[in-house]
Amino acid sequence: MQDVGEFLHRAKSGRLIFRLSVQVVAGSILLDSKGRRLGRVVEMIGPSSHPYASAAPTSSRVSGKKGDRVFLDN
Repeated sequence: MQDVGEFLHRAKSGRLIFRLSVQVVAGSILLDSKGRRLGRVVEMIGPSSHPYASAAPTSSRVSGKKGDRVFLDN
């Protein structure tokens, strides 16, 4: 698992929003610190120097707190 950023919030649309430290590709699976799937990246937002990602949650029970670290499923 590679640390790629942090959880920010759940948008009104239901998608999960993350601030990333590296670029990831659409379709990537993001995990929490315990290796549980949070969501699949749908789109990248913002400049490549400070990327954000919008992800479709893998379950309706997915939760997180602002600042929780997120990891890339390799």
